[in-house]
Amino acid sequence: MAIEATSDCLPEESPEEKEQAVLDVQRAMTNILEDMEDEKLRLEDTQKATLNILEDIKQTEEELRATMGKLERSNDELQQFAYVASHDLQEPLRMIASFLQLLYSRYSGKLDSDAKEFIDFAVDGANRMQAMINDLLLYSRVGTRGKDFSSVDCEQILHKVLDTLQITIRETGARVTYGTLPVIEGDQSQMNQLFQNLISNAIKFRGERPPQIHVQAERAGGEWRFSVSDNGIGIDPEFRDRIFIIFQRLHGNTEYPGTGIGLAVCKRIIERHGGRLWVESKPGEGSTFYFTIRDDAGQLEKSTMSTREKDRT
Repeated sequence: MAIEATSDCLPEESPEEKEQAVLDVQRAMTNILEDMEDEKLRLEDTQKATLNILEDIKQTEEELRATMGKLERSNDELQQFAYVASHDLQEPLRMIASFLQLLYSRYSGKLDSDAKEFIDFAVDGANRMQAMINDLLLYSRVGTRGKDFSSVDCEQILHKVLDTLQITIRETGARVTYGTLPVIEGDQSQMNQLFQNLISNAIKFRGERPPQIHVQAERAGGEWRFSVSDNGIGIDPEFRDRIFIIFQRLHGNTEYPGTGIGLAVCKRIIERHGGRLWVESKPGEGSTFYFTIRDDAGQLEKSTMSTREKDRT
């Protein structure tokens, strides 16, 4: 049986209780309004802080763009200076070397051993300077005279390099092996220079054993990581960064001839291709040079490598 509640069943509130209830509601509303005001102030402060941060970011971006612009102009001017200076120095150096050799041949019978030795030193110095200038021209042209990127078959590039170096490989007893190499997007001429420099160095800086060189590549994320390993004399860890600086040499010219620019050229080539170049090495055990190239060849690379596998079976 249902029981209906009527107003007669509810206790009647006293005037004091009604007044207290009204006061409680007013206090609650006041607290809510105060909280809303505080939240509004916090939101305004956050908005101001955000606007300040955005303004700072905008100013920083403008300063960064200005700095990058200055750096690019400075780099272009430096490259142009290097090219012009190197080009203009060629003729005076050729003249010096030619006249010294002419002096030696014409008056060799009238010169004592010291004078002949002095002329030899001067001619050798002029020749070495000319070699450095030629390498400086090569270095400056990496960024200014590079070709447009196209599909580059790294395995074909390696074959060409090995053909170029075949006499040196035969004379030193070097053995060069390689894994499957990809097709990439790059400057074919510069990739040829890169592989030739790295393999030539691996042969040059050999120990008592015949050079053993291995070239391979593996995909790592959105890039290819290449490695050129050897069993040569190795590099002391403290010099691993120095070897990539232009004209920096770790050995005397009589021990290992060269200008000390080959790895600096390699570094510039890799940077132009958006990659990195580094070395891991232990003295007396050999070195492994690593470099990365963005994997932009996509399906072309997969198709070409698949065709190679069919050709090998």
